[in-house]
Amino acid sequence: MCRERISECVTIKFLAISMALCCTAKAMGEIQVDADYPGGNIVVDKIDGDTVTLHQELRDTGRWWFYWNFRVSGAAGRTLTFRFSNKNAFGTMGPAVSRDGGLTWSWLGTKTVKGTSFSYTFPPDVKSVRFAFSLPYQEADLGRFLARHKGNDHITVHELCRTRKNRSVERIHIGKLDGHPKHRVLITCRHHACESTASYVVEGMMDAFLAKTDDGKWFRENVEVMVVPFMDKDGVEDGDQGKGRKPRDHCRDYVEESLYPSVRTLRSFAPQWSAGRLSIAHDFHCPYLNGKMIYQVGSSHQNIWAAQKKFGGILESITNMALPYKASDDMPFGKSWNKASSYKEGKSFFQWADELEGIQLSSAIEIPYAQSGRVTITPDTARAFGANFVQAMRKYLEQLPTP
Repeated sequence: MCRERISECVTIKFLAISMALCCTAKAMGEIQVDADYPGGNIVVDKIDGDTVTLHQELRDTGRWWFYWNFRVSGAAGRTLTFRFSNKNAFGTMGPAVSRDGGLTWSWLGTKTVKGTSFSYTFPPDVKSVRFAFSLPYQEADLGRFLARHKGNDHITVHELCRTRKNRSVERIHIGKLDGHPKHRVLITCRHHACESTASYVVEGMMDAFLAKTDDGKWFRENVEVMVVPFMDKDGVEDGDQGKGRKPRDHCRDYVEESLYPSVRTLRSFAPQWSAGRLSIAHDFHCPYLNGKMIYQVGSSHQNIWAAQKKFGGILESITNMALPYKASDDMPFGKSWNKASSYKEGKSFFQWADELEGIQLSSAIEIPYAQSGRVTITPDTARAFGANFVQAMRKYLEQLPTP
């Protein structure tokens, strides 16, 4: 009788342990790493226990570049290490993370990084988490911005062209849309698909043009702004590097017969639209992965460089700047990478814009991926800097004669 009870107890205990192990295995699940969503980019080499070895996909980029963006599912409650097999691909704030499907993003910081790896402890109730090199900005983000301003008479959305993959490239007009504005301004972004932080600055600018402020009112009375948020729309949505695309990327396509529909169409449409009233053309970028300065890329044309220095002084003088900028950080032509040899693949946007009728100021603006000086760049601080930039543009334009 005693032996039967012992046997029964052992059996019950064994079943309990088996059930516990089964539940634990089910709770842990199978780790899945993918990039099957807009902007996704990753190649998984292997998954070995709690270590995932992976690397960014370069695709048709002709050099090493650092953009990646992936999703992890089935890791609730676990701590995983992600090891990059293709060099260090982290910026100055470590990886960005989103726990809500890419709606909002924050920085993990460099404490999570060790060499070419970073680690993350997944909350026990999370289904999936996204990680990215930078703060992503996709067509869906632009859609949310446009939805907020639906019905506003001072913003209209048109189609610049269709891409090679039949996506629509937005052409957004903001400000004084009836009659004859004193000035026209052209703003472009994402010639290099991966340079996403700059998009938040451009969104902040568009918000400022429409805001119920003195600056917003002045622009709506005096200026028509055309914004092309995604010059490489296919690259943005497919999750390409975009930088160094072979045989040339979008920002080196302003020469001879343009390869890409967006560049080809802009080159023909902008001069007709501007009708000699295009005073400013700005193209927004991000620099190398560890860059920490906002700066203008200097023109080889002395009159444009003089205008850039003037504008830089105005921008630096803006009080309560969301992100630090110093005009002395601007890069003159002939310094660092800003040399003729850097443009041997083709002609850049601002080199093309330098020669447009009526142009006063043309520049590429570099917005760091993660930090400006010691200040961390977030979607909110980037948008706020966009508003600062609009303040500076107004002050600059007010000093110009009407074309």
